[in-house]
Amino acid sequence: MLRPIAVIFSLTSAASAFAITPLDTSSQLIISVRDQKLMLLRNGGKVAEYPVSTSMFGLGDAWGRMTTPLGYLAVEKKIGDSVPVGAVFHNRRLTGEILQPNAPGRDPVTTRIIWLRGLEAQNAHAFQRCIYIHGTPQEKNIGRPASYGCIRMKSSDIAQLYDRVPPGALVQIVPDRLPKLAKQKVPRSETSNGVVAAAAPTQNLDRPPKLAKAPRILATNSVVAASALAAPPQYLTQNPPQAQTAIQNQKQAGPTESAGTLTLDEMRMGGAIAAKRQKTKLLR
Repeated sequence: MLRPIAVIFSLTSAASAFAITPLDTSSQLIISVRDQKLMLLRNGGKVAEYPVSTSMFGLGDAWGRMTTPLGYLAVEKKIGDSVPVGAVFHNRRLTGEILQPNAPGRDPVTTRIIWLRGLEAQNAHAFQRCIYIHGTPQEKNIGRPASYGCIRMKSSDIAQLYDRVPPGALVQIVPDRLPKLAKQKVPRSETSNGVVAAAAPTQNLDRPPKLAKAPRILATNSVVAASALAAPPQYLTQNPPQAQTAIQNQKQAGPTESAGTLTLDEMRMGGAIAAKRQKTKLLR
């Protein structure tokens, strides 16, 4: 009884002043801090794997720490459609400069930006902290922690991943190793901008993805089970409610009736009431 309540409490004020992109759980990314690798899944099957770099300052979501957050996130925005590989961004705007891999003395954001939104208390500040998956000219450092909080990739890799990942795709950052999955053998098709993209197998199109509880974080020396990461927790597969301001969230003092999906505050309030009732029942 208490475990689902704890899961509800882990939700944060994702319904903030920012617009929220609906989740698309058919495509998922798993980022392993231990392996310094990113795995792309489609309908639970492995599509591709890329080397990455997470933060050189460690893990966390505190303001000003330049650390990489853990847990479930989602692709909120994609920036850089069809721009040249190596193009430089400053404050998410193109500067007109194009850098080659390992250009000396430079460390900007390049090629593409996949902007992440946190879905849990442990990564609630990810969007405001501008946690991206992005390209970097410092490709010699890919494969070991070298970023300032973001997930860095080679420019050619981020360009390919960008076209394979839809807005709303689920992202999970874990401290342990990637699951052991065989790569899917799927037909390939050309996208509109000429980048080759993997298509989902036709036999899975009519089969909804399996739902599972959020996996527990295992010991650092262990391998995360593939079955635990192949499907997202059930509470994340529901479309998030309409965005509200932080002030409106704070003013909701009690549960309200709704004909549709419950808001995040209503779910938190419901969990608190259920926990209080359970505690009173046990005391009696």
